[in-house]
Amino acid sequence: MATAGAPLAEDRAVSQTVRAELMLRDLILAGEIRPGERLAELAIVERIGVSRTPVRAALMKLAEEGLLEAIPSGGYAARAFGEREVLDAIELRGTLEGLAARLAAERGASSTALDRLRDLLARLDEAVARIAASEDAFTLYIDLNAAFHREITRLAASRVVERQIERAMSLPFASPSAFVRAQSESPEAGRILILAQDQHHCIVDAITRREGARAEALMREHSRLAGRNLAMALRSRAALARVPGAALIQIRTE
Repeated sequence: MATAGAPLAEDRAVSQTVRAELMLRDLILAGEIRPGERLAELAIVERIGVSRTPVRAALMKLAEEGLLEAIPSGGYAARAFGEREVLDAIELRGTLEGLAARLAAERGASSTALDRLRDLLARLDEAVARIAASEDAFTLYIDLNAAFHREITRLAASRVVERQIERAMSLPFASPSAFVRAQSESPEAGRILILAQDQHHCIVDAITRREGARAEALMREHSRLAGRNLAMALRSRAALARVPGAALIQIRTE
């Protein structure tokens, strides 16, 4: 009985750690924990109703991701990010995704894999066509866009590259769709999304033709649209409010 119970206890511990991690991340991204605010373990235990050990593990995990930082007096505090750091995170993600696209092209994707990409492209085309008339289309586009980027990473067939991309995207504003919803506040939204979708098509074409250098260059250029969207969001308080984790971004006042 003891042997059978051990895995169950371990699974419960993992489940509690994941729960603590998700709840803490939500509090940070929602701005309920402000940048620089010290996170005391006992206070968090009371706040989210999870025991101390999983809370400690969750704090360590979020520190590894970069959302928290250790402070000299002990414990952790929520981090703040300057605009340059956000742009660097986007650039890093784009560089890694460019490598993934090149590997996908050079190693050759199966016809089944290419069909999945083309299916995503078709569904993205439909979402872009409906965005002007439907807020739900933005949500659909974000989901499909994330799926498209995951598929490119998967086609690289490199767990090493995949892990590094996952790490680069652990910060909320480094993900491919971080600033997409902010576009709904901009009159340029349709034009930018059409450009992004054209780049999607070109990336798939390059992978299909096994043009590695072209696929890499296109993917890196595509990622820079996020930097453009960041600049747009920072000019509009309403747009910035639609960005996950916006409370963590320090806006220059000069």
